[in-house]
Amino acid sequence: MPEFVTSLIDLLREEIARRGPIPFRDFMAAALYHPEWGYYGSGRARIGREGDFFTNVSVGALFGKLLARQFAEMWERLGRPGDFTIVEQGGNRGDFARDALGGLREFAPECFAAASYWFIEPVSALRKEQGSALAEFEKVRWAASLEELPRFTGVHFSNELIDALPVHRIARIGGAWMEEYVDFLEGRFVFVNGPISSAALEARLRLLPPVSDGYRTEVNLEALDWVAGLAGRLERGFVIAIDYGYSREEYYRPERSDGTLSAYSGHRREPDPLAHPGEIDLTAHVDFTSLVERAEECGLRALGFTDQHYFMVGLGKLHFTEGSMAAREVSAFKTLMHPNLMGQSFKVLCLEKGVAQQKALAGFEFAKPPRDALGLDCAL
Repeated sequence: MPEFVTSLIDLLREEIARRGPIPFRDFMAAALYHPEWGYYGSGRARIGREGDFFTNVSVGALFGKLLARQFAEMWERLGRPGDFTIVEQGGNRGDFARDALGGLREFAPECFAAASYWFIEPVSALRKEQGSALAEFEKVRWAASLEELPRFTGVHFSNELIDALPVHRIARIGGAWMEEYVDFLEGRFVFVNGPISSAALEARLRLLPPVSDGYRTEVNLEALDWVAGLAGRLERGFVIAIDYGYSREEYYRPERSDGTLSAYSGHRREPDPLAHPGEIDLTAHVDFTSLVERAEECGLRALGFTDQHYFMVGLGKLHFTEGSMAAREVSAFKTLMHPNLMGQSFKVLCLEKGVAQQKALAGFEFAKPPRDALGLDCAL
């Protein structure tokens, strides 16, 4: 067994021996983000055909070019500011940034001239790879966290970021909610039930619909803190988040009785999310309704929400003109928007702050009103 896995297992075992069973949220945080042994924190995660999972960027440069079209429209909507900041969080090795900046330079040169590009990236190895990928651009900057990011006007973009934030795992037992902890018994990590670990989690549980005994699911408090922190850094502009997820009503449907927590390695779903910490990806879908509720409490406003199929159709109208549809781009576009591939799996949320014009952006031309789609009261 690789040394890094043994070391992470030993670290978790020692913590459990010291504290007793730990909330799954703490296990997931270490497994993904420990700076030396975590799947993401060490820079070990691999995306694409040779990695553990595909994402939109794996399809090719078209995804970045289409989002560049959306960024350019946002710049126009903000009044063409001379300092337009694009922030990417979870940018991996910089492929999306390279494609998006290249697209802006090609078909929105004035926006490109006004733009600066910031990565929020705590992993030094990934910063180095991002710098290499964007060596031709002189407008790239880095911050290790949202707290270090200067306040900005522009757009914050993320693709499959929120679904990788650590979640609390809960279960309905004897008519009450219990939290699932992680213990180490008989040579392996196992789930055990215990009391709810915090008042904040207790408060979120009161918002969940009634469910039957035996129902297991997740609550992502980290996502709520993330959007609150982002609202404090954005002076004026937009947030675009693309991720797996549902409205709250859909997320907690009775038939989804084992939640959405998943583990992946080599494009295969691993049956035990507690096995091989640091070696495999852990992910849980996003409750977009709760995310928007917290965003609105912090001064953001939902401007759009749809699945990626309709988002791509809207952006395709901007990008493709008669005679411009190269075969490679057509193939990539079909993959990005196909309902049975990425089109329905991913949802796209747009939040805004301080934007006077409330007309739908191009990517949301075919979307329902976002508050209706998320099951929120339509009254602002």
